[in-house]
Amino acid sequence: MGLMTGSYTPEQRRLEWLYGLLGLYNGLVVLLMAGFMCLTQQKIVSTMSAHEFLSTLPIVPLPAMKGFWLSMGAYALLLFLGKLYRHSGMAAGQRQLVFAAEIGTCMLLMKSLNLAYDGVVLLAVADLMHRYHGENQSWLLLVAMLGIYFMANYNMAIFQRHVAPFDVYAAYYRPEVQSVLLAIKNAFQSLNIVLFVLYLVLLVQSKHHEKERIAILNKQLEEANVRLRAFALEAERTAETRERNRLAREIHDTLGHTLTGIAAGLDACIVLVDAAPAVVKKQLEKIRETARHGIVDVRRSVKKLRPDDLEKLPLQQAIKKVIAEFSASSGVDIQLVEMGWPEKLREDEEEVIYRIVQEGITNARRHGKATKVTVTCGLEPGRFYIIIADNGRGCAEPKQGFGLRHMEERLELLHGRLRYWSDKGFTLEATIPMGRSVMDNHGEDTE
Repeated sequence: MGLMTGSYTPEQRRLEWLYGLLGLYNGLVVLLMAGFMCLTQQKIVSTMSAHEFLSTLPIVPLPAMKGFWLSMGAYALLLFLGKLYRHSGMAAGQRQLVFAAEIGTCMLLMKSLNLAYDGVVLLAVADLMHRYHGENQSWLLLVAMLGIYFMANYNMAIFQRHVAPFDVYAAYYRPEVQSVLLAIKNAFQSLNIVLFVLYLVLLVQSKHHEKERIAILNKQLEEANVRLRAFALEAERTAETRERNRLAREIHDTLGHTLTGIAAGLDACIVLVDAAPAVVKKQLEKIRETARHGIVDVRRSVKKLRPDDLEKLPLQQAIKKVIAEFSASSGVDIQLVEMGWPEKLREDEEEVIYRIVQEGITNARRHGKATKVTVTCGLEPGRFYIIIADNGRGCAEPKQGFGLRHMEERLELLHGRLRYWSDKGFTLEATIPMGRSVMDNHGEDTE
């Protein structure tokens, strides 16, 4: 029967196995019944009893072998149509046409067997029940069952006039043999009904369990939808919080750096305004450029873009530029010590390094009132480090403020680490892990 059990549950596999057994049993019965009639008819012809035999029949039967092969061919077609009807990929209209053809094949098969065996109609009923899904198809089930009932009715005059009854074939044999043949025929019918009823019981159980499983799945799906909606709301709130934190970091780093440079530059201008107006004018021009640069960075931060320097320059040059501009606008002496740079960095890694340097020199001037800052960038096996040391006033017990917390948050995104301490000023050290490929490239360059 070509059972498809790959994706079935154990209960469905048992059901399909029983359906296959039902088809195999009916095929065996059809083979035996058609073979019996064929052999009996050949015996009648060989014993010269054909005239007496035909006198008891309302019609002339088909030749023995032709009737046999017609029965077997009709049953093979019935099996094919049944398998096609049960196929899940077929449209409803096509399935109805296939079922109509299946009923017609049943009629042809029963006619070829001279109505000696009507159990094949139960295969059509089994197919119909397999595809029956409730009240929407009740009319189809009712019409089909009525049609099958009339097909199986031996007393229908239209069939009685066009068949050679099984009893006539059995009458050729002795009375005791006739009794055995009729008993076997009735046993075939009874066993077929038993198999069919068992199939229906398993089918009803399977559909009931399937409905229960679908109900459980629907309940689980509803619960999952509720959890998903709650998760979506939570994700939305988390995204909003993350965006607020990002904007807070960006604005703090950008505006804080720019305003600190402006404030330090203005302090210098106040001191020099009377003694050196020309110097003050140059200083104010630097302050103006710093302010414009800060405005550009604020706009880019709001738009989730990288700092303007990183968009235009490589990381090393961008860091040198931000140091030079801040030193010029604030008057702080800043030295950059380069101990190695990684060859390949992601954009997020470059931005974190840039922001740490920017925030470090800004804090040195804003909080430490430093006049000299040393920025050391270096590469070691497995890590890139930034050390920013100033000669400011420092503090006995450093406390984490807004800037330090934002630096830690940025480093955590890269699995990095931040350390800071106060010793004749203030020192912070940021470490970012580097991959093997970066170190290999660096090693090749240094060689």
